[in-house]
Amino acid sequence: MLKTLLCLCLLISPSLLFADEIDLFIMGGQSNMQGWRSDAAQYPQNGISLDADIPFYWEAVDYASSKGEWETMGPQAGHFPKGHFGPEVTFARQLKRSHLHPAIFKYSFGSSNLRDVWKSPGKGGLYDKMIQQLQRAIALLKSQGHQVNIRAFIWIQGESDADTDKLATDYYYNLRRLLHHIRFNIVRNPHLPILLGVDEQHPRVVLRPMVVDAQKKLAAEDPNIIFTSMRGLEKSDVTHLTAKGVIEHGKRLYNSYIKLTYLPPQLENLWKKPPL
Repeated sequence: MLKTLLCLCLLISPSLLFADEIDLFIMGGQSNMQGWRSDAAQYPQNGISLDADIPFYWEAVDYASSKGEWETMGPQAGHFPKGHFGPEVTFARQLKRSHLHPAIFKYSFGSSNLRDVWKSPGKGGLYDKMIQQLQRAIALLKSQGHQVNIRAFIWIQGESDADTDKLATDYYYNLRRLLHHIRFNIVRNPHLPILLGVDEQHPRVVLRPMVVDAQKKLAAEDPNIIFTSMRGLEKSDVTHLTAKGVIEHGKRLYNSYIKLTYLPPQLENLWKKPPL
């Protein structure tokens, strides 16, 4: 009998073994969100046993993806013989240790600015394509019987918007439009926690700090938005983080999320939103 039950368990799709209620985190942005120079030969081993319980849906545009399906947390194909990874790994593991049931949706494209590549909502740009994939990912989880709670949007992007004075000046308005749309039209939660970040030490960002100023201004205007610094993280070149830098970046994102969302236990029920 025990042997029969074991065989049945092995036949069940891994996605059906995840928690019934899932805390979904949406992660998007440029190459440092993707983990462009983060060699999976240095994939973090501390907490690796948690990965099997963390659903992961990802797309590195024009490069590789999870092929429109949910996998479990792990390295992504490409860049290095063993693949690469982004800040989602240590971020999600810390969430798991905090007794959440995290699932990570990640959509990234290197060297992409908001105006011309991601574009405004409804203009057929990368943002619209990300939302299409997000809706597919959520539908898959729901079809498997899961309740999906979207907990936060994490956006690591902006270096390419420092290419010109015009792009940098318009970045505040372009980013505000994107954040407003995902909150009000997609998640339908005007208080959705949002984490922002950009490489403040990138040469173009140093030249045109309006991009950093824009993210900080949005955070100052909204108590549910927080700016996360990337200063001091180890790099392999002028902008791309090493595996060590990416590991630390994920921890910083977790700390920022907790700082933004922590409530005393007696207020927890008031904070929770109905599942999608």
